[in-house]
Amino acid sequence: MKSKYNNIENTVSLLLETEGARRATGVSNNNSTRDYVPDPEVSVKATRRRFTAQYKLHILQKAEDCANPGEIGALLRKEGLYSSNLTTWLRQKERGTIEALSPKHRGPKKRKTDFATRHIAELERENHALRQKLKQAETIIEVQKKVSEMLNAHTNQAGEKI
Repeated sequence: MKSKYNNIENTVSLLLETEGARRATGVSNNNSTRDYVPDPEVSVKATRRRFTAQYKLHILQKAEDCANPGEIGALLRKEGLYSSNLTTWLRQKERGTIEALSPKHRGPKKRKTDFATRHIAELERENHALRQKLKQAETIIEVQKKVSEMLNAHTNQAGEKI
């Protein structure tokens, strides 16, 4: 019986070795081509990690609790952090504000528009539109006056001749 199990173990180990060699060289057991399907857990685009103030304070507290040499390094490896993160967060904490620990929003700052500014701009647009309408109405009235004067002059001239 021992020889049977030894034979099976040798066969399995031989198959595993050849399978690994086939994968390394690109040769497969079956000749069918397989489509590459990306791992759904891996994001397509890398994003910058953002840490909350509570998380930063928690890590700083854990780092302060470390007494033995190497514990801080183990903590950083476990959390996937760099020592520079720890020193930066410590400086931010020493400044004394929780806001300093919060992640900063990148990009242009949003403008704060107050109600009065918005209302004034709206009134100016309305004023401009009304001035345009008034100008158009005045032009129409002037044209009507001239046409009326021309018609009155024409009828007066025609009436005198008869």
